[in-house]
Amino acid sequence: MINTERLKALLLELVQIDSLSKREGRVARRLQQELEGLGAAVSFDDAGERVGGETGNLIAHVPGTVSAAPPLLLCAHMDTVVPGEGVQPIVEGDIIRTDGSTVLGGDDKSGVAIICEVVRTLREQQLAHGDIDVVFTICEEFGLLGAKHLDTGRLRAKAGIVLDSDSAGFLFTRAPGANVMEFVVHGQEAHAGMAPERGINAIQVAAEAIAAMRLGRIDEDTTANLGVIAGGMAINIVPNRVTIRGEARSHDEAKLEAQTAHMRACFEQAVGRHAIDIDGQQIRARLECEVQRQYDRMNVPDSSRIVRLVLRAGERLGYSVRTTGMGGGCDANILNRRGLEVANLGTGMRDIHTVHEWLDVNDMNRAAQIVLEIVRLNAAA
Repeated sequence: MINTERLKALLLELVQIDSLSKREGRVARRLQQELEGLGAAVSFDDAGERVGGETGNLIAHVPGTVSAAPPLLLCAHMDTVVPGEGVQPIVEGDIIRTDGSTVLGGDDKSGVAIICEVVRTLREQQLAHGDIDVVFTICEEFGLLGAKHLDTGRLRAKAGIVLDSDSAGFLFTRAPGANVMEFVVHGQEAHAGMAPERGINAIQVAAEAIAAMRLGRIDEDTTANLGVIAGGMAINIVPNRVTIRGEARSHDEAKLEAQTAHMRACFEQAVGRHAIDIDGQQIRARLECEVQRQYDRMNVPDSSRIVRLVLRAGERLGYSVRTTGMGGGCDANILNRRGLEVANLGTGMRDIHTVHEWLDVNDMNRAAQIVLEIVRLNAAA
């Protein structure tokens, strides 16, 4: 019943509407038009004002035809990562890919398009369904800010699915928690040619810390990365400051805290080794460290109603759907902590966050069929 060509056409339209984080206004207006044309009541919360963006989260109420059915949440995010402006998709049959200069934006406009097509199919085919809350969030790629500031008081649904993952045929029920860290190493500036002994090179201190640090895949539960470094003023000045930003993620809370403590300790120990005497005064390197919890881990049990609905939908359609864990965070991490029961269904996007991103429309079609069947089963339960 899913109209694959229509689904494909909507995706192609959406990916060509620029919608970097905090700049989702144009795509939000297009989606408002789409959903209101299907009889949904659309509103926006104040998340945009709270994060300094163009628009809030889009919240649409699709009235059901089965009053006894539990309301169901369908969620995806509108924003994309950089480079995501001026997307020119290349269509090769059922494969849609980037032209190599930008991301495609299938993350997560594939999820957005699937939800819109499911709602349109329900209306066109006059299929029985309960109330549906559609949420298209902002700033997911900017620290899940849209979900964090979502006005959940506007929702009727207590359970549902997020469509925001690459692997088609998988329902992600487990995801790590994450800490973001900023380390600022302070040294002592000096002329690099005339008096280097009167300086403490902050970049060198940071390099020692990084060289001693466990990074990458720590174990089956835990990863860590340093992704941003900035410092120095000129090549002939001993740098007195360098900033390093990174993260740690883990499915295990104790391991997350241990890895975070390890990364901090590497910087503390490196800083502690560097001091100089200048004119009888001791100057020591010093460290500023800030750690923030970006999101908590997610663990939706296989026994939960939403997981059982998804697995049953796959079985009825003859599709293999398996529950598994993922290494990244998504809106589902936040929504589960905010009192909802939400799992993340893959849409088939590939090589996301790169200029090599692509997807197969057949994967999207399969995900859309599963979502449609979930909605129908929810009404029949």
